[in-house]
Amino acid sequence: MRTFICICLLLLTVHLPAQDATSALLPMPNQVTLSKEKPFVIRPGKTAVYWNRPELEFTARSLQNVLRDRMQVEIPVSESDRADIRLLIDPAMTGKEHYVLEINTKGITVKGATAAAVYYGVMTLDQLLLGDVCATSQKKLSSVYIDDAPRFAHRALMLDPARHFLPVDDVKFYIDQMARYKYNVLQLHLTDDQGWRVEIQKHPKLVGKDYYTQEQLADLIQYAAQRHIEIIPELDIPGHTVAILAAYPELGCTHTDTLPKNVGKTVDLMLCANNEKVYTVYRDIIKEIAALFPSRYIHLGGDEAVIEKNWTKCERCQAMMKKLGYQKASQLMIPFFDRMLSFVQDNGKTPILWCELDNIYPPANDYLFPYPKNVTLVSWRGGLTPTCLELTRKHGNPLIMAPGEYAYLDYPQFKGDLPEFNNWGMPVTTLQKSYQFDPGYGVPAQEQAHIQGVMGTLWGEAIRDINRATYMTYPRGLALAEAGWTQMEHRDWESFKKRLYPNLMNLMKKGVSLRVPFEIADRK
Repeated sequence: MRTFICICLLLLTVHLPAQDATSALLPMPNQVTLSKEKPFVIRPGKTAVYWNRPELEFTARSLQNVLRDRMQVEIPVSESDRADIRLLIDPAMTGKEHYVLEINTKGITVKGATAAAVYYGVMTLDQLLLGDVCATSQKKLSSVYIDDAPRFAHRALMLDPARHFLPVDDVKFYIDQMARYKYNVLQLHLTDDQGWRVEIQKHPKLVGKDYYTQEQLADLIQYAAQRHIEIIPELDIPGHTVAILAAYPELGCTHTDTLPKNVGKTVDLMLCANNEKVYTVYRDIIKEIAALFPSRYIHLGGDEAVIEKNWTKCERCQAMMKKLGYQKASQLMIPFFDRMLSFVQDNGKTPILWCELDNIYPPANDYLFPYPKNVTLVSWRGGLTPTCLELTRKHGNPLIMAPGEYAYLDYPQFKGDLPEFNNWGMPVTTLQKSYQFDPGYGVPAQEQAHIQGVMGTLWGEAIRDINRATYMTYPRGLALAEAGWTQMEHRDWESFKKRLYPNLMNLMKKGVSLRVPFEIADRK
């Protein structure tokens, strides 16, 4: 019977030339040593799991679920550190996410300096079982030693429930998939022209029909934290603000006071830069957001501000320009963000903004306005990332890499494979293109030392529900996971393709809607 099961599983993975412990590792660990030692055998009734710190309980329960799923065995808990399976926090280890996974004849040990590191080791263990199908079917684990740590500390995906609302349970489902691939940040784009999705108790008029209560977000934050994922809130200003202007029209510029603000239809309106009520309201908003989200970051957007249609025509803004001696309306971003960023910092948080340059297409020469050094920037505009990389290094701003040509997950994945609606002629970003992404752009190590990590962004104009969200994320999200975790010398497109197949099957088994990348197969 075991032989039959093994043959069936091998047929399901026919694209792989060989099955071993590395067949489904994704992202690829940075050091893997296979051993010829005999495998470890799970013995129902005898094998147990031990953990040495209370904060490892969730990880231990996750491991029990992995073994139940992969091997159909129930592994009990042991209070003895001599148990066959040991999960250990070892403060002597360097690196918050550095883990060591060792499997030998005697048992399994996963250790790391933090609970997050041990959790990542368990996720790798799950992939060992997924890839080594014959051994797994016999309740065996091949001997292996993995010493692994990520290339970048910040490995993010972004969801946009502002455009199309995603219920809490759907976001949790998305988080579940992220956790498998060692993502540790979920950015939530919570406000835009199409909706304000976060409850602000001091300003209840902001929300409409679909939104997250603060209680729901607290639950979601805790759910993500168990899986070592930090949720960063984004409140886009001074543009992308029709939702708040619909509730408080007086926050706009003088010439837009009487214009209709139809949420989801009206665009290109901005907050007024010279309106004291704008700052009073946002001081309240940022205070509540800072108290609600444990994340060290608050993202304030700062992108695609249509300054010419707003601040250049506003009597108050023009008066402010004259008073400050500014020659360009874009210079009003300086006092505007000077105050907004101070609210973030007053609440003990670090601000993030999208990196905007003095041109939206190459060539560009400088920032749109002088960003303070304590602002983390995100590079996103296609073709401008090398310039942004150089400018942030020069000016001392930490940088997150989300270049559209590699990391925009709302872009179609293949010619003709378009979103069903709201496609504005988006460029195609194939799986192979995403995999080619080197977040360091090949520059010398000292010139990329300020890069914090990567982010795959899924803007929501054409994302009606969670099934579309996961379809657009995977498999490209797997390529970006490897870009964020694995050093370039351990990355290889041909290897990635082979490791992709069992992971795609596993995601489908978990009910994840994804695009089957038929184009990567060799047709014979």
